[in-house]
Amino acid sequence: MRLTLKVWRQAGPGAKGGFRTYPVDEISPDSSFLELIDHVNEQLEASGEEPIAFDHDCREGICGACSMTINGIPHGPLPGTTTCQLHLRHFRDGETVTVEPFRAGPFPVLRDLVVDRGAFDRIIQSGGYVGVNTGSAPEANLILIGKDVADQAFDAAACIGCGACVAACPNASAMLFVGAKVSHLALVPQGRAEAGTRVLRMIERMDREGFGNCTNHGECEAVCPKEISMTQIARLNAEFRRASVSTMLPSWGSRR
Repeated sequence: MRLTLKVWRQAGPGAKGGFRTYPVDEISPDSSFLELIDHVNEQLEASGEEPIAFDHDCREGICGACSMTINGIPHGPLPGTTTCQLHLRHFRDGETVTVEPFRAGPFPVLRDLVVDRGAFDRIIQSGGYVGVNTGSAPEANLILIGKDVADQAFDAAACIGCGACVAACPNASAMLFVGAKVSHLALVPQGRAEAGTRVLRMIERMDREGFGNCTNHGECEAVCPKEISMTQIARLNAEFRRASVSTMLPSWGSRR
């Protein structure tokens, strides 16, 4: 199989970037997209050039590190698929494929295809956890959870934090990500005690990081490799309204 890659190259955060073209010959259509980048890097290293910098880890669609925009679509043209799970058989022989980093203000480019997604970590640190004492795992049947609720929580917990939703959104909104993280804890009893403070802190941090608001374009759901539904954004808004009213009630009472 033969392809032509147009790859964004940028030496550092403050450096001027641009596209470089790399022809690739005799690559197997069963190769993954990351294996294609590996192949190009082997050629670059053999010729004494700097290899393309890109993030990767598990290469099994679990970690969310392999974030690239391929032909204008985060993670590429195949729905419900991460970059590492995308195989070359989904491209035409002889096709020109454009590869660039995720484009969003809160995700500054560090080098080539690598962006800083530390903003997501800081959002999680602000409240995306359950503050309970650690120790041995409790008996699973002590707290009964209905299957429908458990299924909804698992659907939200499937989010791998890759940032494709932000890269696809014209507003660079992180509300699908935050909604998924808020939902999977708010739906289960263990997470209800801190639900109010959690959603307020995470949204405040999201805004401080410079992410935009949701205006229902739906691009986030379309490109999410785990097919997280925009229902999570609706639940995030409901949790936020509930928490906002709860925090206002004492001040109302004090004025009477």
